Order: sequence, then structure tokens, then C-alpha cells
Amino acid sequence: MKIAQSSEAPRPTLLLLIPHLRGGGAEQVMRLLAQQLPARKYNLHLASVTESRIESPVLPGRVPVTNLGENRVRSSAIPILRLVWRLRPAVILSGMAHLNFLLLLLRPLFPRGTKLLVRQNATISLTVASHALPRYTPLLYRLLYRRADRVICQSKAMARDLIEVTGIPAELVAVLPNPVDVEGIRAGRKNPIPWDGPGPHLLAVGRLSREKGFDLLVRALFMVRGLYPTASLTILGAGREEQALKLECRMLGLEDAVVFPGYVESPYAYFPGADLFVLSSRYEGMPNALLEAAAAGLPIVAFPASGGIVDFLRDRPQTWITERHSAPALAASISKALLILAREKRMQGEIPRFPGPANPTPPAVSTSTL
Repeated sequence: MKIAQSSEAPRPTLLLLIPHLRGGGAEQVMRLLAQQLPARKYNLHLASVTESRIESPVLPGRVPVTNLGENRVRSSAIPILRLVWRLRPAVILSGMAHLNFLLLLLRPLFPRGTKLLVRQNATISLTVASHALPRYTPLLYRLLYRRADRVICQSKAMARDLIEVTGIPAELVAVLPNPVDVEGIRAGRKNPIPWDGPGPHLLAVGRLSREKGFDLLVRALFMVRGLYPTASLTILGAGREEQALKLECRMLGLEDAVVFPGYVESPYAYFPGADLFVLSSRYEGMPNALLEAAAAGLPIVAFPASGGIVDFLRDRPQTWITERHSAPALAASISKALLILAREKRMQGEIPRFPGPANPTPPAVSTSTL
């Protein structure tokens, strides 16, 4: 979809609308769009629904920010309508499913000619199958998403899934990969965060919630330490599962092996010291953290959390996809990856950064699987 404009026409206003900017891949996408969309072509405006104040050093000062300060997205209909009528944007881009639903319901009340783009950030069938959403959610997708001018998916697999689940016309769906902050990754190499201990050092990034599977990752680390007793894990992120994860670490004797720095706005300084990036999600769309790790050249171990992830990692060097969603399968892939990475270093005449395996057989642990 193109916005027609002459050389003398005023710049069209683009409204980037997000529930909040407190972490997550969808929020990162909005930040990058605010940074990178050219000001000479577009009059950008960023709005956050549930925040009353935004302090982000990565947001350019040229982009006006409106903080609606509402408690919940579902209670923000009137403030959103007021904002839209005040700005009269040519295009609105929304970045979260529950906000997408509200905007699509409100669309008949927008100024005539306003284009509405909604970004889908999860694989619908996997999310529904996980029972993480209310039962009526698939019906909302089917009824409302056809009202959008475009539904943006991050992979072909996600787009196919969306069309199958919702029945919306394929011509409404566009596939656009998430943007990646290449400059931020380069800057992280210049000022790396030091890691403690000899390693190997595992890195994971994401919201501390059940769908991210960090409970499985912690159990997998326990088994990996049977081979690599000094292996450590850093999980960047915040969320309601933090205390449960820390309790599990204590129960497994991993208090000194797993670090929770909390939400980190720019995780790139952790990349240089990481030996392996691990994606442990039970289900996903196409997480920005995975794309960033790949852009940084990190070796990757991942669950097959979506068709898009499998397509992205298939045939990519130094990547391993587990056979199953389980802690033992994840531990096996991590151990295999570390052995191969060390062997490749030696073949190149280099010394691996972490010590070799101590025992031939890792200990077993009781785990739950999907």
C-alpha cells in the first residue's frame, strides 16, 4: 500500500500506537520505526495507551509522544478517538492483538480515509492451542481482522496460519520481517558486559512468563551442568514468573548459576560474552531477540516454537533445533552445540572460551513437557 504524495504535499501523519513501551519485541519494533522512518517523508507520532510517562533514551526527540495513561487498553476507547481526531493520521499502525481488536472495533468512528494497519505478533493457532487466551479470541480474529487495510505478519508461516485460522483474504496479509537494530548490536561489541566464571555462558531474552519456557531452560541447565559444571545462564527480562523461576533455581541448586538482571532496554552488550543463545519458548511468532542474536552471529539453540522460527533457522550455520518441547531435549541440544562449537574452535587452531565437558553422562531430573 502506497501513500500518494507530490513534492509539495504535506507529510502524511503516521500514528504508531502501542499499549506500552516496557519491554518486548512489539515495543522494540515501534521504537525502531520511530527511530528509522524518515522524518522528511512522514510526520511521525508515537502513542502509549497505559503509560503516563515515557523516558527512553532510544526515542528520537523529533518524534512527539502521547501518553494516554489509561489503566487498561479496553478502557481507552474515548482517549484513542480523541487522539485520532486531533492528529487525523493518514495511517495508524497498531502493534498488539488486544489493541488491534479495539482499534478495529472503533474504525467506523475514525476520520474518513484513515488507513489502519495491524501487526500480528504471534502464531494464532499455537497461541489458541496453549489455552492462554479466552475461548472467544479466534472469533474476534475472524470477525475483526478483515476490517484492517493490512495485517502484517513477520513470516510466511505466520501468514499462512493467520489465513487458515481467520479465513481473511490473502490479499489483506503482508509479510514484513521485524526490523533489527544493527547499529545497536555493533555498539554492544565496543562496550561488552563482562560475564562471571569460565562458562560456557548461555543467554536468553524475553518476558518472564510461561510461554517463554524459561522453567524448561532452567531444568535443562541443571542437566547440562552434569557435563559442564561451570555453565551459567543469564535471562534478560521481567515478568510475573520471576519469583517462581528463582525458587526453581534454589531447589535445583542453581542460585549462583542463573542471573536475572531484569528488563534491559538494549541487550546487545551481553552478546559478545555469550557462547550460546537459547530460545526456549513453548510458542512464538518471530521474536526480535532471536533475530538480533542471529544478526550478532551468536550460535543458537531453539525449540521449534513456530513454523517461522523453523524456516528461519533451517540450514543456518551454528543453529540447532530441538526434536521436542522438553527440558531433556533442550539439554541434549545445548550439550551437542557446545561440544561441536568447541571442536570447531580446535579445528581452526583456536582455544575454546569455556572448559570441556567434565563427565560423559549428565544427571537426570524430573521434568514436565508440553
